Amino acid sequence: MNFNTRSSEIERMDNLSVDLVSLQEILFDINRVNSLLNGYSITLKAIKKIIQENPKNSYTIIDMGCGDGTMLRKVVRYFKNEPFKLNLIGIDLSEKGIEIAKAMSTSFSNISYQNRDILSLEAHEIDCDIILSTLTMHHFSSQEIPLFLDQFVKIARLGVIINDLQRSRLAYGLFWGFSVMFVKTKVGKSDGLVSIKRGFVLKDLVAFSQNIPDVQHTIKWKWAFRYLWVLRTKTAKNV
Repeated sequence: MNFNTRSSEIERMDNLSVDLVSLQEILFDINRVNSLLNGYSITLKAIKKIIQENPKNSYTIIDMGCGDGTMLRKVVRYFKNEPFKLNLIGIDLSEKGIEIAKAMSTSFSNISYQNRDILSLEAHEIDCDIILSTLTMHHFSSQEIPLFLDQFVKIARLGVIINDLQRSRLAYGLFWGFSVMFVKTKVGKSDGLVSIKRGFVLKDLVAFSQNIPDVQHTIKWKWAFRYLWVLRTKTAKNV
């Protein structure tokens, strides 16, 4: 199996015709894996650092490719005792995913959702401070990624936080074993492996970053086999 280049294989969950119940089960699997491997905390800590360096009374945070909204609900809980206000927006191409997210977020008054295509967004349409992309970028081709990154840095006043998978043979093998115990659905198991093949190595991210001038880039490897890529706008301080 070749891990030198990104796979073009499509994940089954990206099929918009997948039924609602199946999508719920798949997203539940993804959330379980993220929780067990401490994946959400990577993004939460990065948000906290940006906020600490850029104190304000309120922040608008957009999660691009929000799935069932788990990341945004975790943001609310993580910052629940802080004095600032949060306005959180989840955007996803999947209409069924947005339906699930809304149903799971009824008690979160500061979270709203939009069923939209990330690549169709225009910078003038949305006012926000921080954009999140958690396990979303690998769903796009290497030709599409520069397009939405360019939009993201125009939209986000403070920065963009990308948390995505490392592509490696070791990560692939470990997930295969991990999924036997902790991933219930066949689609979750197969898509998890495809996700790793569609993930990134450091040189991929560095190459993308070189096409985005006037932005401060910080790329760090994180356990378990993740990359945290923080893109800072000119108005944001370094983290």
